[in-house]
Parts: sequence; C-alpha cells; structure tokens
Amino acid sequence: MESPPPKRNFGDGGEDGISALPDHLLLDILERLDLREAVRAGALSTRWRHLPGHLSRVRLDVAHFRGATPLEVMDAFTGAARALLTRVPPAEGGPLKVLVLSFYTSSPHLSSIGRLIEDIVSLGHTQCLEFCISPPGTNPLGSNIEIGQEFMAFSRAYPVAFSWLTTLTLEYHAFGNSDITDLISACGRLRHLSLRFCRLLDLHSTLRIDVPCSELQELEFIGLLCTRIELVSVPKLRQVECKCWLFNNPPVRFGYVPELRGLVLASKAKAWQEPFALSECLSTSAGARNLSTLTLCFGYQMIWIQPEPPKQRIAIFRNLTSVRLFGIFCECDLSWTLFILEAAPALHDLALSRHSCVKTPENSAEKTNVVWEPSKDLKHPNLKVLQIFGCGDEDKVTNYIRLVMERAVGLLIIRLYGENPCTYCDAGNLERSQAEKAGRRRIKEQLTHGSSSSVEIIIC
Repeated sequence: MESPPPKRNFGDGGEDGISALPDHLLLDILERLDLREAVRAGALSTRWRHLPGHLSRVRLDVAHFRGATPLEVMDAFTGAARALLTRVPPAEGGPLKVLVLSFYTSSPHLSSIGRLIEDIVSLGHTQCLEFCISPPGTNPLGSNIEIGQEFMAFSRAYPVAFSWLTTLTLEYHAFGNSDITDLISACGRLRHLSLRFCRLLDLHSTLRIDVPCSELQELEFIGLLCTRIELVSVPKLRQVECKCWLFNNPPVRFGYVPELRGLVLASKAKAWQEPFALSECLSTSAGARNLSTLTLCFGYQMIWIQPEPPKQRIAIFRNLTSVRLFGIFCECDLSWTLFILEAAPALHDLALSRHSCVKTPENSAEKTNVVWEPSKDLKHPNLKVLQIFGCGDEDKVTNYIRLVMERAVGLLIIRLYGENPCTYCDAGNLERSQAEKAGRRRIKEQLTHGSSSSVEIIIC
C-alpha cells in the first residue's frame, strides 16, 4: 500500500507547503487574503517576510481591526499598514499600484499615515489611491465639526499624498463654505468624491463647487446638510448622485457640466419640501446637454417631480436614452411619467417600480396624486423597452401599458416583474409573490387578447 503524503505544519515559521510555492503565487495569495492574515503570515514564516513589499494591490480597512477604544483600533491599523508597506526598501520591492485605505480621523495617527503615503506615491507608480475616512467612536454626529477641521489640517499637511488621491469618501465631517472646492483643487488626480452625512458649518449656506481645472468625474452626496448644492463649473463631471436631502427643493443646481452623463436623485419627500421641475435643477444652457441616464427614486412617498411642458426640457433631455422612475406609491396614477417621453426623443428604455409601503417616515410630505395629460399627438419612435416592477392594481397597470403602446410606436419588449423586496412589508412573501405573478399573467392576457401588436410581453 502506498504511504500517505507527509503532513506539513502551516505557520510554524518553517518551510511549509505554502511557503514552498513560488514568489508570484505567494503574492497572489497575499493580495487575496484579509490583510490581518497577511500580516500574521508575514510574521510567522521567514519565506513570507519579504513579500508584502512586492504587493501591487493593498486594501486595508479599519473595520477589520479590534481594540478596546478607537485609538487602540487605529494603533492596530497603522501598525498593519506600516508592516505591509515598509517591510522592504523601495528599491527591492515591486511597484504598488493600487492602495485603498479606510480609517478614522484620529489625530495621533494621521501624521503616520500621511508620511507613509507620501513615501509610497513619491515613487511614481501609484495608479489608484483611495481613502474612506470616518470619525472614530459610536457617536459621529457629536464631533463632526472638530473632525472636519482635523481632516482639512491633515489634507494641507500632506499635499503630496492628496495630490495622488483618486477616490475620496468622507463620512460625518463638517466643512467651511470653501473647504470642498479647496480640497478638490488640491487633489489634482481626484476623480471620485463622496460626501456621506456631512454638513457645512453654516447650515444656512450653499455648497458651491467651482473647480474648472479639476479631473473630477463622479460626485455623490448622501444626507448632506446645507441649503443647496451648486455645481458652478466641473467640466469633466460625468455622474452625480444626490440622496436623502433634507433642505428645500431643488437639491442641486447645475452650471457648466458639459460631460454630465448620469444623474441620480433619490429621497423621501419631507413636509416642508415642495415638488420642483427638472428645469429648475438642470441648466438649459449648453452646460448640461449630454445627459443620457436619469434615475429618480421617491421612496414610495410623495412624487417630488413636477411635470412641465416639453419645450422647457427638450434641450437638456435631447440625448436622454435611459430613465428609471423608482419608488412610486401604488395609488399614484402613472400617466404623468410620459412627460419624460415627450421631451426625450432619443429615449430607448423606461423602467418603473411601484409599491405601497406600510411605513411612513416621520415628517413625510402628504402623498398626492400627480395629474398629467400627455399630448394627444405624441408618437415616440425610439422607445424599445418598458419595464415595470410591481404590478399590483392590475387595471391601472394595464391601462398605463396600453397608453405607452399607443404612443411608443417602436416599442419591442415589455417586462413585468414582481415587487422589489421591502424591509417593512411582506413584498417578498412567497404566497403574495405567487399571487402577484398570477396578476402579471392576467395583465399579459388582457394586453394580448385580440391584439395584433408585435410587442413581446415577458413575465419575469
């Protein structure tokens, strides 16, 4: 009988089975491991000790470390970063091309991180440098003013590091009126900026971003506290997402953004917020005429978009090809959605999602029906795909689809889906799901019975 292979001891510092692998395979393993394990492996095996200096990609997240206090957690984080990034002299290591760090705004540690980053980027090999920075502790709202000041001091103290930054996410920081513009201007390679639950020091002021020489391509605002956002000049901006705003409508105004391709607006309307027309948000000048995708999400509350005559929107929507209108409450009529169709001659696909949520957030605006009559002579040649998620109230959905089929003369496909999952309702309940699927079949039968239309209706 053949003898079984000898057992190997892993992690004892000797020549184990993993350590016997070639360097390029060990590097691949290191880059896929949780970095805590990578550091531990490097400490345990002499064969691994030189390898972290050869990593081409490093991702390090403070959430992966433990400690009795945020300071102890950051001690562990900076220790791991130092072990991974300075284990061998730069001349002996391979180029580090991707570095992603998520850490706390912790004053005792920022200088160590800044120096470490500047040493790395000064080699000139970095292609992607990402920071995700949040306050330490469990009460981020309590100290966001001080945290914001610490962050701005950090960015000014290490200008070389920030000049190589490509992606920045900030959570629960407070800023002065010009801080964001100054920050973008200082980050010459910054392409993606996300502000999550941040605020201006003066809540009654407007966040104005005027960076005509920046490389910024994507902006995300979630729960930003200020009066309004004005994007005065961001020439290379391609995507904007604005979500969960609490200030008055419209939440954002666009100036010179000639490369803007995608816009996402998503929020549950509050009692003090009035519906607004998209023309109030998007400039009718040459600054925002290349928009191709538009997503509006209402959170199954009040529809905060106000339909308007197509003449006011034809310039800004002339290149629009894809529209998603999500979170429409089921009691609302759907014919108002055709105001987009009238103003967007190049529109290719239209998607809607419907649901009646049992939960109404505090201070929500009253849900009222939106009344809009599309032009009788509307004939749209380019709409090819219509998708509806949530087909409850079969008569309403059937009548809406017929209306679209009459006006969209080039329509090819209609897809009918069940409701999207809801945290507060039983939209994903099996029994309810089966009943809704039967309802979608009935809608299809009503639309196809006695019809000569070539439109394909798919139950998904």
